[in-house]
Amino acid sequence: MVEVTGYAAHGSLSHQLKPMRFERNEPRPTDVLIEVLYCGVCHSDIHQVRNEWKNTLYPCVPGHEVVGRVIGKGVAVTKFAVGDIVGVGCMMDSCRICPACLKGEENYCEGPNSWLATYNGPQVPTAKAPTHENMYGCDNTFGGYSTALVIPEPFVLRIPKGLSPKSAAPVLCAGVTTYSALKHWGVKTGDAVGIVGLGGLGHLAVKLAIAMGAQVTVFTTSTDKEVPARALGAKRVVLQEDTSAHRRLRSSFDFILSTAPQKHEVNPFIELLKRDRTLAVCGALEALPPINTMEMALHRRSVAGSLIGSVAETQEVLGFCALHGISPEVELIPMQKINEAFKKVENGEVLFRYVVDMASLKQDGN
Repeated sequence: MVEVTGYAAHGSLSHQLKPMRFERNEPRPTDVLIEVLYCGVCHSDIHQVRNEWKNTLYPCVPGHEVVGRVIGKGVAVTKFAVGDIVGVGCMMDSCRICPACLKGEENYCEGPNSWLATYNGPQVPTAKAPTHENMYGCDNTFGGYSTALVIPEPFVLRIPKGLSPKSAAPVLCAGVTTYSALKHWGVKTGDAVGIVGLGGLGHLAVKLAIAMGAQVTVFTTSTDKEVPARALGAKRVVLQEDTSAHRRLRSSFDFILSTAPQKHEVNPFIELLKRDRTLAVCGALEALPPINTMEMALHRRSVAGSLIGSVAETQEVLGFCALHGISPEVELIPMQKINEAFKKVENGEVLFRYVVDMASLKQDGN
């Protein structure tokens, strides 16, 4: 067994993460053992710890933006060597045999358990046996707020040399989540793209869309975000309550991506789309307020959703970021400040992304 130290929440009544020691299985022939170096702090970590999606398994060790070093591997692993810098995103496995998985879209796995999350277990808990030898028959999984992970080789990503390990961490969730949507809806040079929200996902969406050649407008509820948005390259920044600006922008966007992590109104953005264009939601995973279907029908507009990204897309966006010099804006923190960090993220006091330096767990002997 592999001895591990992590930070965990132990119940919905207590939101505090505390040190927890546990064991992981030794790597099987196709597994990679990873020493965690850095882990991004995603807003979904907070949703999960607080059981806001009503599916949290306790104890909950969050973390799915993981960058680490290979320190061991199974005998059948061929893609990675000890010492390689690698990443792990939201998924650690899937059924691998359903139509979605066979198409390389593991994030839409149609197996009885869906994909296996890096933390908080299968997306669809069930008493049925696993459908694949690598689809662990487990009730829970513990994520990257820990000193080590054991991950099947097909779900391990290579970190390009052009990306620093600490900055690469948010690309593994925030980056691929926005990249997948921008790519799927065909954002191209000259397109007018709107990005709703300018947090961890939003700031990467701006950078990625600009690198794709788009003209980007940022929609925000905070006046404090205007200067940072322009610094990232946004051509226009619009406060969401600015109704006059919304009127001027009617029917002018080729694509709008909502990265806001909380429930929010999308109707003001539907009317900004050109005919046959799409508003995609990738931030909020709860039910949204009713949608104005008249505004959709009049111009054949669509409202859609997008969920993280596939393994291939994650490797692709890592390469895209390295090629275009895209680096997430991050602030390193020690693990001992994770509860304080959660509060600041919730209160909107964080500009972009916290990344935990996992060396901090060793420094205090935890």
